[in-house]
Amino acid sequence: MRVVIVDDNIPLLEALGQLVARAGHDVMMFSGFLPAKQYLETARIDVLVTDVRLGAFNGLQLVMTAKKDYPKTSAIVFSGFEDPVLRRDAAKMGATFCLKPVAAEQLLRSIECGDGPGYWAGSNSRGRAGS
Repeated sequence: MRVVIVDDNIPLLEALGQLVARAGHDVMMFSGFLPAKQYLETARIDVLVTDVRLGAFNGLQLVMTAKKDYPKTSAIVFSGFEDPVLRRDAAKMGATFCLKPVAAEQLLRSIECGDGPGYWAGSNSRGRAGS
């Protein structure tokens, strides 16, 4: 699968990228909103994994960009903060909303199964991909 990961937290971005690549997926990583948006405007991907807060921008804008021409693109949006409004907005866009720290097994399962709109909480247990 072609997976794009976007997070301005570089250590987490690298950890997620390595995790997803080790699972056999083709991974593109972006630490900024604008380069990710430019890429998504021209590339067809299978899954978008993005943080909600990307500086002055919002990861949900990337979900809209990714799904504009390819509505079947799966999206996983994560945040360090529980926010019912963001969770609802993500679900309306067909994205899964999850809390950091990201549980590695759950993230991979969501990528590989193409989970539709949903919600899952992060994990402080071993096997997490970051916080």
